[in-house]
Order: sequence, then C-alpha cells, then structure tokens
Amino acid sequence: MNTRRHAVIPFFFLFFVLGATGLFVPPGAGAPQAQNPSKPPSTDSMAGMDMGDMLHGAAAQSADDAMSGHHMDMGAHMFMTESRPENAADEKRAAELVETLRRSIGKYKDYHAALDDGFQIFMPNIPQEHYHFTNYRYALEASFAFNPEHPTSLLYKKTRDGYELEGAMYTAPKRFTEEQLNERVPLSVARWHKHINLCLPPKGVHIEQANLKEFGLRGSIATAEACEQAGGRWIPQIFGWMVHVYPYETEPEKIWAH
Repeated sequence: MNTRRHAVIPFFFLFFVLGATGLFVPPGAGAPQAQNPSKPPSTDSMAGMDMGDMLHGAAAQSADDAMSGHHMDMGAHMFMTESRPENAADEKRAAELVETLRRSIGKYKDYHAALDDGFQIFMPNIPQEHYHFTNYRYALEASFAFNPEHPTSLLYKKTRDGYELEGAMYTAPKRFTEEQLNERVPLSVARWHKHINLCLPPKGVHIEQANLKEFGLRGSIATAEACEQAGGRWIPQIFGWMVHVYPYETEPEKIWAH
C-alpha cells in the first residue's frame, strides 16, 4: 500500500469522546478554551494524561508540529495495521464506502454547510496545511458504531476566500482489534494507524520551550525509561484508531493514502 502521503492532523481534537476515541475541546490560538457542557466528558481517553495539560495545549502543539506536512515522520511514535492480501470482496466494499462518503459529504464543499451542521474548525487561527473540521457528535457515534456517512472529521485546505474540501477521517476506539477495524474499513485496502510512545516535556515546561528533538511526536524519546530519566510524562498511547479517505482522488492508493 502506498503511504507516501500522510494527512496533516492536529490529532488532539480526539480526546473528548467517551472511551478510547475521546475528543477534547481544542484550544484557540495559544489560549485554552472552556469546555462546552453539551459535549460528553472524557474518561479513559488519555491513558493517564492530565486533561489540564491538553487544554493548555502542550500535547496539541506537539502534534500540530509533528504532523505539519503530508508525511507523518514519527517512527516509533506511530503504529500502522498490517496490509492484508488484496481480494475482490474487499475492493468492492471499499469502493461502496468511498461512494457513500463522497455522496454524504458533497454538500460540505461549501464549508459553511459543515459549520452549520455542527463541524468545528480545529485551531483555525494557526496556519496548517490541512484543517480538520470535527463533528463531536459523530466522533461519539464512532465509539459505538460505524456509519460511513458520518466521518469524525472533514479535511480541508485553506484557500484565499475560505476552505476547499479534500477528504475525511474515520475513527475507532483504541480498544479495537484489527479484526474489528477490518469490519469498518478493509485492511487489504487501507491501513489504520494509532499514535504511541509519547513523552511530554516535564510538567510546567511549555512545548515551545521544550527540546522537540527529545519530546513530542517527533522526539527521540520512545520508551518509558528514557522518558522518566528526562523528567518527562509518559503516554503509552494517545487517541483511538484513525484512517483517512480522499474520495475525490481517482487511484485507490491516493484515496486511502496516509
């Protein structure tokens, strides 16, 4: 499977949903935002991370920096599912899924329609190659069931007068097995991924002041022992599973690129 293109995702919007997929309310440009009481609180989404750290943006800044281009160069910090042998049944199922997604998100080519339907722009004031418009209700739904018409996020690129729709992202709980992921999107066609082995800077050290060659999703620290020696805060896994879809591409390897 061609993995030459990795979507830019400031993934830390994924902390707020109940269970492993959880999302958190994304911070504004450098300042924390209050949580919307209409959204569900997170429970075990961070595997030990203090939610206050997230709202102050330390990990969010790390993720945004690490994934600021098409290629997520994170080495030991990312795990991807193994590709399964190609087969006609999976190809048919994937093609039907892409068609369903293309049909269901077509109206969101006007990004105002996405905003009207409850999608929220993640960090709109911070320059990004791709912007994620996240629907918290769909993210919660994805924790329990898969609806191909309801992607957790829409992927846009910024234009002179707004945003241009490129694709979408589906999510799944981090407790899912590869067999369960395969039931949602076939692993012979796409590779789901999750983010692991994160060492945050010591408490009280802002990510902008930290040595990003050591800490964060591009940092060299990738074990709990090394993180402890550096005085950092160890997160064995962040977020749930994710997979990106670019339904307006024409070649399968581009449609399911990472």
